[in-house]
Amino acid sequence: MNALDKKINEYFQGLVVRKDLVKAVKGNAIVPTYVLEYLLGQYCATNDEDSIQSGIETVREILRKHYVHRNEAGLIRSTIKEKGRHKVIDKISVDLNEKTDAYEATFSNLGIKKVLVDSTTVKAHPKLLVGGVWCIADVEYDFNEDKTTTPWILATLKPIQLSHFDFDSYIEARRQYRRLSGSIC
Repeated sequence: MNALDKKINEYFQGLVVRKDLVKAVKGNAIVPTYVLEYLLGQYCATNDEDSIQSGIETVREILRKHYVHRNEAGLIRSTIKEKGRHKVIDKISVDLNEKTDAYEATFSNLGIKKVLVDSTTVKAHPKLLVGGVWCIADVEYDFNEDKTTTPWILATLKPIQLSHFDFDSYIEARRQYRRLSGSIC
């Protein structure tokens, strides 16, 4: 890795992705490229080849355990029910239910709906309301006899796609990068 690559990795940590690794991880998997890029940015943003190989294996394991394939949705729902909680990677969209005055999530591949979402989460990630966002989410299952409530609970949500852009942080990182890059840029 050259000096420019090192600086990019330092100042834009977790946002730099080697495109050759995307192909190495994807294989025949039906996973959106940006999901792979996000995970690779988290686990393979380094110049150490051993760490990269370890990161690739970590990404593959995360996908194996948590990515929801539509044809395996029933199995994942059962896993959540039996374990009480499970982390999933899925596209989540949110709508406002005017009748109940509550935000409700729909998990695209998992096939669950009417999962309550608090206002704070919606305010932090407004793109959930506009077509949905790929996310890593902890989903819980808590059945009760009340037929008006869903047993599915959204415990945590972390967007994979940019749910909002922090322009000020980008400008500051870019300023630091330019200041220290000197003649490399």
